Amino acid sequence: MEKEEVKKVFASDVIKRAQAYLDHLNVNGTGPYSHSQGVELVREEVAEFIGNRDGYKASPNDIFLTNGASSGVDMMLRMSIRNPKDGIMIPIPQYPLYSATIPMYNGTSIPYYLNEESLWDMSLDEMNRAFKEASDNGVLPRGLVVINPGNPTGQCLTVDSMKQIIEFCAKNDVVLMADEVYQENIYGDTEFNSFRKVVFDQGAEKDLQMVSFHSISKGFLGECGKRGGYFELMNFDEETRGLIYKIASIGLCSNVTGQIMMGLSCNPPKKGDASFEKYESEKQDILSSLKRRAQKLVKCLNSLEGVSCQPASGSMYAFPQITLPEKAIEEANRLGKAPDMFYCLELLRETGICVVPGSGFGQKDGTYHFRTTFLPNEKYIDEVNDRMGTFHKNFLSKFK
Repeated sequence: MEKEEVKKVFASDVIKRAQAYLDHLNVNGTGPYSHSQGVELVREEVAEFIGNRDGYKASPNDIFLTNGASSGVDMMLRMSIRNPKDGIMIPIPQYPLYSATIPMYNGTSIPYYLNEESLWDMSLDEMNRAFKEASDNGVLPRGLVVINPGNPTGQCLTVDSMKQIIEFCAKNDVVLMADEVYQENIYGDTEFNSFRKVVFDQGAEKDLQMVSFHSISKGFLGECGKRGGYFELMNFDEETRGLIYKIASIGLCSNVTGQIMMGLSCNPPKKGDASFEKYESEKQDILSSLKRRAQKLVKCLNSLEGVSCQPASGSMYAFPQITLPEKAIEEANRLGKAPDMFYCLELLRETGICVVPGSGFGQKDGTYHFRTTFLPNEKYIDEVNDRMGTFHKNFLSKFK
């Protein structure tokens, strides 16, 4: 750290942070195991981040550092499911991590459908329907997954919707599993509020159990290969917390580099630090560019015949609904493919643009969607939109 070459390349606060981590680890590197719950200094940084974000103090003892949010989700689903009579309520459309992991632990997925016409909002009536249907079939709903901002749907929930979800979980003794990995990716007028903040604002922190997930894979960092994440427990008793710690201990610890990245994400340069202006400039440039790309993509999709797309107010995706010609559906059936899969494969073959069919995320019967992203470099986004528009026009003409 004292080498002149290092001082020439890195700002003084960057060197200071690196040295602080090394001093805490008490080794010259990140090779050894950490505490199974994660490096204490990093958990303190995460807790401070949560407290500053929500206005309510958080404890490092409630934080578990994980290999991305996915391993934390896996751990909590494993803890929640005992047999096929245990169910987890998941949104449809949903990120397939949940529909893949739940049956792996011999549990039952309980789908509840988001309301596309209401900006992919959640419906209390629909959650009650799903809960009752599962209960009538002998399945006990033990958890409710909420992805906010949404993947693949790109929505950001309002506080009123979040209050209804919190009340539903408290009333039905269901653990709220808040997947909030896209919380930095907000582009619309709706402000992101964590479920934790809304719970405390409601004075409901003793009324329900909740686990919140976050990650370095999304936001404006996008360090998905570093595998850094955390989950925070709320209102879990000591016995349950001890069992969760035992599960974490089986894997010894999450990778230490990912843990450090999580700490850097939660405790970025502050005003007055030597690297602050550069950091803040790069952050705002990335988020502003993502917002412009999101708006361009949604505008393009809504200009296409038979395509409707809700605004992408959060995350990194748009999830348009497409009306496919009957002849295209017949051709897809002849080939043994889902109609939206057929459309997506044709788009890939003709343009090189890769999108994901809605059938992979779940959708209402009789509807077709695909998930696309606005991550392509901004200088290419117009070309991507033009290619997609030309393909769609030709596809409709071919299957009239």
